[in-house]
Amino acid sequence: MKCFLKSMLAFSVFFVVIYSLLIFLWGNFAPQRLKPNLNYRIGSYGHMFSRLKELKTIDEVDLLFLGSSHAYRGFDPRVFKKELSKDIEVFNLGSSAQTPIETELLLSRYLDKLNPKTVIYEVYPGTFSSDGVESSLDVISNDINDLSSVRMAMNINHIKTWNTLIFGSFWDFFGLNSVFIEPKQKGNDKYVPGGYVEKKLTHYKYMKYSKKQWEFKKSQFDGFERCLSVIQNKNIRLIFVYAPITSALYRSYVNNDIFDTKMQMYGEYYNFNEIIELDDSFHFYDSHHLNQRGVNIFNKKLIDVVFLKNEMIE
Repeated sequence: MKCFLKSMLAFSVFFVVIYSLLIFLWGNFAPQRLKPNLNYRIGSYGHMFSRLKELKTIDEVDLLFLGSSHAYRGFDPRVFKKELSKDIEVFNLGSSAQTPIETELLLSRYLDKLNPKTVIYEVYPGTFSSDGVESSLDVISNDINDLSSVRMAMNINHIKTWNTLIFGSFWDFFGLNSVFIEPKQKGNDKYVPGGYVEKKLTHYKYMKYSKKQWEFKKSQFDGFERCLSVIQNKNIRLIFVYAPITSALYRSYVNNDIFDTKMQMYGEYYNFNEIIELDDSFHFYDSHHLNQRGVNIFNKKLIDVVFLKNEMIE
């Protein structure tokens, strides 16, 4: 029996080593169409590489944003500095499709460094319905990979995340991304210091949507609660914000009230789809992202509701 177990252990180690080497070689030399389960996306959509590079130069902030693309495209640090104080330090740590599982990883790495007085956590029901794979690839490709990355991969447990993590770890080890430079302007997107991405002003064409409902994943709410525990243990003011999406899309979901009830149980929560009225065509560039006109209105309203009527930073 002992001989069998030793043989199995040796085979397992051999398999992991060979598999990892094959992933590294396949990822480097195979055409993209032949590697659907490996997607190393350094410098990809969303300027995550630039955001994390800037973050590493910052010591502490007063206000930190977390969440999905609704965060890094919806909370403009320039507006907050203008309306509150030019002296406050603001940073946006949102990322594309960021789910609580990826937020947990980012908090484990950067919360102590940033030491914010206030955290605004953008909560979009779609991220609680997601498997987290898309966001995991973004984080793996644009940041360091360590034991926190392994824990994230275990929580997601998808072959694409595991393969990309293996490939990314080789790139980290050999320093293959050390010379990468991401342009500040990519297509219609411009990176703004503080973690924000401004899109060239465009407008959304109004659409109708059939009725549907959010389908939430327990794993994401479990990750969300772990995130809250980390933040609340540091006595940081924590605010949950459901950023505006087009009214047509928002009203197509029949269980928004269930999500609101869940969020209200966790603490200070504001659903700006119920607080502010925006025009689907004039203030959005797609069905669930504000254009700059919409961002300016939303941010000023948020500041009025959340900060000017309360004490933000003491």
